[in-house]
Amino acid sequence: MSLKKTTLDLWVGLFVAAGLAALLFLALRVGSVSAFEAGQTYTVKAAFGNIGGLKVRAPVKSAGVVVGRVAEIRFDTTTYEAVVTLRIGSEYKFPADTSAAIMTSGLLGEQYVALEAGGADKMLSDGDTIKITQGAVILEDLIGKFLYGKAEEGAGTAAPR
Repeated sequence: MSLKKTTLDLWVGLFVAAGLAALLFLALRVGSVSAFEAGQTYTVKAAFGNIGGLKVRAPVKSAGVVVGRVAEIRFDTTTYEAVVTLRIGSEYKFPADTSAAIMTSGLLGEQYVALEAGGADKMLSDGDTIKITQGAVILEDLIGKFLYGKAEEGAGTAAPR
């Protein structure tokens, strides 16, 4: 009996250890641990009127490919804009007239910064600022504008003469 109990305890222990290893793996994957933290990067800044739900460590994508991460978000009390610091992998070079927009993955997914390369000969370098930006589109604002437009449209046709 004792040998069977010891064998059973061993299997249960191995199963629990495998489960903990799987949870650790998933936690690291969900936490978006990537090579951008360890590899060579350069930082650029971009100012946005509204960042919506953008968070630090959100992806920076170009053509759908992750090229960096959001390193810092702060509020500029002079311009009243959110200044976002982007850490981009040094293997990705972008022209100085690159534009940045805050986009959403899917209808209610995570937000990320999308870079659209320009056509300038000069490239962005460490510490530069992206001047062409587009803030986040807020779903509630769009719904409000749609409903307000429909209400105004209905009010205009409700009173016949």
